[in-house]
Amino acid sequence: MAIKSDREYRMVSVEFRAKEEEEQKYIVEGYATTFNDPYVLYTYDGVDYKEEVDQRALDGADMDDVIFLYNHEGMVFARQSNGSLKLEVEEKGLRVWADLSLTEDSRRLYEAIKTGLVTQMSWAFTVEEDSYNEKEHLRKLLKIRKVYDVSAVSIPANPATDISARAYFDGVIEEQRRRDLEREKQKQRIRIKSMR
Repeated sequence: MAIKSDREYRMVSVEFRAKEEEEQKYIVEGYATTFNDPYVLYTYDGVDYKEEVDQRALDGADMDDVIFLYNHEGMVFARQSNGSLKLEVEEKGLRVWADLSLTEDSRRLYEAIKTGLVTQMSWAFTVEEDSYNEKEHLRKLLKIRKVYDVSAVSIPANPATDISARAYFDGVIEEQRRRDLEREKQKQRIRIKSMR
């Protein structure tokens, strides 16, 4: 996958399925992300670093002409500008509806989803505002600037998710280590003073 450094990618384990309808035979739907539902992005040294998307994070986000991909790359299977992709911000999360009837390749992806070979979704986005709760090791996405794509993904342990998680949480972990080291030095100074 061609990872773009200015975007974050998230795979979510939420319902994604082919819709059984007589008149619309190639419709898939699911959630690209859910709101107020913390998930573990990265585990380091036995600590789970989590992330949560705020219910209002997509308010005002640029969601113009989002495209539907497979694993965030390659050919476009559906897109908003031609009506084959619809996104709706609901209470639960960002709902995706896609018509995969337009090309032979998109119909093959539909079959992979229908048979349960592909069951996960992901989204690519940029963050405008976030916060971090050090005690809970929880990053909260407060405002999304732009949504680029929603994707069907095949492997739950999506490497893009791990890479973007490390990019953010490496700095958090490094800062935490620095503070822990400073506290330990301070304790040693106090012990030395009390021994005098």
